[in-house]
Amino acid sequence: MGLMDVLLIVIPSSLLFAAPLIFTALGGNFSERAGVVNIGLEGLMVMGAFSSIVFNLTFADSLGSWTPWVSLLVAMVVGALFSILHAVASITFRADQTVSGVAINLLAAGLAMFLVKLIYDGKGQTGTIRYSFKKIDIPLLKDIPVIGDLFFSNTYWTSYLAIVVAVIVWFVMYKTPFGLRLRSVGEHPMAADTMGINVTKMRYIAVILSGAFGGIGGGVFAQSITNDFTHATISGQGFMALAALIFGKWNPLGAMGAAIFFGFAQSLSIVGSSLPFLENIPSVYLLIAPYVLTIIALTGFIGRADAPKASGVPYIKGSR
Repeated sequence: MGLMDVLLIVIPSSLLFAAPLIFTALGGNFSERAGVVNIGLEGLMVMGAFSSIVFNLTFADSLGSWTPWVSLLVAMVVGALFSILHAVASITFRADQTVSGVAINLLAAGLAMFLVKLIYDGKGQTGTIRYSFKKIDIPLLKDIPVIGDLFFSNTYWTSYLAIVVAVIVWFVMYKTPFGLRLRSVGEHPMAADTMGINVTKMRYIAVILSGAFGGIGGGVFAQSITNDFTHATISGQGFMALAALIFGKWNPLGAMGAAIFFGFAQSLSIVGSSLPFLENIPSVYLLIAPYVLTIIALTGFIGRADAPKASGVPYIKGSR
């Protein structure tokens, strides 16, 4: 197997696993840039994965090939609604944001499995969906020598969509008045309040956006990788997305790059056994590789990464 053959396996697989992490990390970026720590990204992905699969199975006959896309919208709405719990606890009641996020994770896992058993007669998992996201070839671009085969052939729609959305989020965050207001309430909420910006409203919007993107991340993962929902469908991807956000230094494009790196690490656990230089490595090492690389990246290579100054700090109007 030559280098080109290896790349033809690794690159599409890496982009496939990176897409859910990119969406979820972008959601975390909205929340944390507004000053609200969101440890609950894992739980938001769980709810997105659960709702997308259940909706997909329920309406596949009537929606046909549009089913995964409509299911993704459902996952987005469910994630947004679920994130309101975190917003109310951390913004309105000024609860500890880390504790609230952990509670979201525990609640999502328990609620999703309870509903699965309730809906599917006590079974611990759903059935397998018929309509999932498919691989595509991009016309014209796929004909570019070498690059076309590597990046524009045999790759999922969701991978391209995630990259495009990351660029849009970067533009919104750094080139629009909304992005400026969002970042200001995360850096110096009192100054933003003095300038007439509603800090509470902006933080609510940011947390709800994080829920919407987290739901999309879970929906993409479930409908392109697992194709069903069980207790192990989302197993650490939310925390990887949070790590990608930190590794990317709270920048949408940096988070995207980090998510692609973690997607590559995840893909090795699946395709590693078919690669000549990894085929003799025990499979258990490949399975733990994404988590080990996440820890190494955060502890050894991130350098100085300063979170938004008001991140994790509840805002009390009139306080200094």
